[in-house]
Amino acid sequence: MTTRDAGNSTDSRPALGITIGEALYGLVTLAVRHGPREISLTAASTLSTLDRTGARRLTDLAVIEGITQPSMSVLVTGLEQAGLAERRPDPADRRVVLVALTAAGADYIRARRQAGAGAFADLIDKLPQDEAAALAAAVPALNRLRDMDSDRRAAAARRPGAPAQDAAGPRAGAEGAAR
Repeated sequence: MTTRDAGNSTDSRPALGITIGEALYGLVTLAVRHGPREISLTAASTLSTLDRTGARRLTDLAVIEGITQPSMSVLVTGLEQAGLAERRPDPADRRVVLVALTAAGADYIRARRQAGAGAFADLIDKLPQDEAAALAAAVPALNRLRDMDSDRRAAAARRPGAPAQDAAGPRAGAEGAAR
C-alpha cells in the first residue's frame, strides 16, 4: 500500500498508522532540510523542551533528549555561550542547578517555530481547499501526538536512575516532533 492509497483503503489500524507515520516523517525531513542551521537539532530540541516545560535539571534534560549527561553538559555550555540558556540555582534546593531559557533563547525558539510554520503554510496554501480542511481537522490529533510524546519523555526524566538512552531512545537526528 502506498501513502496515496491510504484514503481508499480498509486496511488495519496498524497499517494506517504506518502510512500516516511515513507521511509525517517525510514532513519532518522537509522541515529539517529547510530549517535554520545555526545550532544542532539536539540543541534546538533542548531549547524547545525548556520553552515548553520551564527550567530543568541537566540530568532530566539529558534523559528527555536521549543523550548522555556529559553530552548535555557540553551542549548547555554552548547554549550559555550563545546567550540562549543559563544555569541557575533551584529555589527549592540551592544545591541543585537548573538550566533555564534566556529571553534570547525564547526569542530564538519562537522565531524558529514561526519560520517553520511559515514554510508549511506556504505549501498548505497551494493545496485544494478540501485537502487544507482535512489537515486543519487533523490539528487536534497532531497536537495530542506531540503532547503524548512530551508526557512520555517527562515521565522518563522523573524516573530515578533512568539511563538517557533507555528512557527516551537515541536521538534520531530530527527535532523531536519538530518542536
